[in-house]
Amino acid sequence: MRARTAAFILSAVLVIYLGMCVWKGALAIYDGLHQGGAPAGLLGAGLLVFGFLGSWFLVREIQFGFATERLARQLDAQDLLGQEELDALPRSPGGRVDRAAADRLFERRKTETEAAPDDWRAWYRLAAAYSAAKDNSRARAAMRHAIRLRGDSQGLRQG
Repeated sequence: MRARTAAFILSAVLVIYLGMCVWKGALAIYDGLHQGGAPAGLLGAGLLVFGFLGSWFLVREIQFGFATERLARQLDAQDLLGQEELDALPRSPGGRVDRAAADRLFERRKTETEAAPDDWRAWYRLAAAYSAAKDNSRARAAMRHAIRLRGDSQGLRQG
């Protein structure tokens, strides 16, 4: 629950920051139009673009997080989450997962996914194995694929 709370706090801070970017961008464009300052107008346009793009990315990340959480809850209810395998991986004194053990788990999950390529559950567990192996870009791609297969995207598109 701490991660979710931190995500909401950081999202709120980012919303304030992006709102200020849009506000300052609008003011800079106004100044550029009424006082003849082309650089101020261009800077304002850039701030507006930054504010709107940042908002779009934030919404997509929140949608991704909620969709991932829904899949995890469903797998947990079916007792198919496989979290106990991840928890049982050997760790260093600092808490990092042993890379060789994570790679072995990843190979098992990859084989499972290749055997059932249309099963969103297998893709979810593969994403968790990628994450344990510290391959975060592939973990996110596998999770997005699991979400698409499950049909639980709610606005998520391929990307």
